[in-house]
Amino acid sequence: MATPAQWLSGARPRTLPAAIAPVLVGTGAAAGMDSASAVRALLALIVSLALQVGVNYANDYSDGMRGTDVSRVGPFRLTGSGAARPGTVRAAAFAAFGLAGLAGLVLVAISGTWWLLAVGAACIVAAWYYTGGRRPYGYSGFGEISVFVFFGLVAVLGTTYTQAGRISPEALAGAVGVGALACAILVANNLRDAPGDTVAGKRTLAVRLGDRRTRVLYAGLLGVAGLAVVAVMAWQPAGAVALLATPAAAQPLRAVRAGASGRDLIPVLRDTGLAMLVWSVAAALALALAA
Repeated sequence: MATPAQWLSGARPRTLPAAIAPVLVGTGAAAGMDSASAVRALLALIVSLALQVGVNYANDYSDGMRGTDVSRVGPFRLTGSGAARPGTVRAAAFAAFGLAGLAGLVLVAISGTWWLLAVGAACIVAAWYYTGGRRPYGYSGFGEISVFVFFGLVAVLGTTYTQAGRISPEALAGAVGVGALACAILVANNLRDAPGDTVAGKRTLAVRLGDRRTRVLYAGLLGVAGLAVVAVMAWQPAGAVALLATPAAAQPLRAVRAGASGRDLIPVLRDTGLAMLVWSVAAALALALAA
């Protein structure tokens, strides 16, 4: 039986900045339109965090059942290690998805945006079929696209819309930046796992691109986040404060460019998540100043 500490590790807390960041930026954009709501922001945060934990448990279950976790490095795997029964891990994933669905239902009821229920359902389906089902799209190199769409565009703009009833160009720029940084976390993760994924037949984007081009992609995604800051500054000069994330991003970028691999990429995941969080806090404050 898995211990509480193992369940916490299986939830992969280092990935949680990717769930917190879009809510911060989306709420900052809503504040810039004098429409921020602490209650709606909290509900959006519960949805985002529950989806992130749910997809982490779902990936643990599906990868463990397929045997693709056997030769990996990185966070503890509940299913692959045998510490927890597969059915229990799957149930934990569904419980997290259920919590996300419940919080999302309350959010759309309060905001009156009932059509977002369909978007929420799509988020849960995308989370499960990333590594689940007969033909998981994460095994075919489409994971980064999904992360950009759901943890970038959908999460940020959905947070803004449920509070302000509309979106703004600033919110869109913020969504692009958040999506790029969330993708950078996944790219670093897949770069670390590429050797084992190749053996297991998991054709992630890192496997398809190869080592050198994957490292270029990582750097490019950080660059997109920088351009998003420039775009925000076009509407709100205070957006320059988001450049405070540059030092936080410098260390993981140096490691990736220097050829870090295997366990040496684990700190890159942590530091990229930290840079994303710093970027999002700064961007949210800048967007809020537009009020």
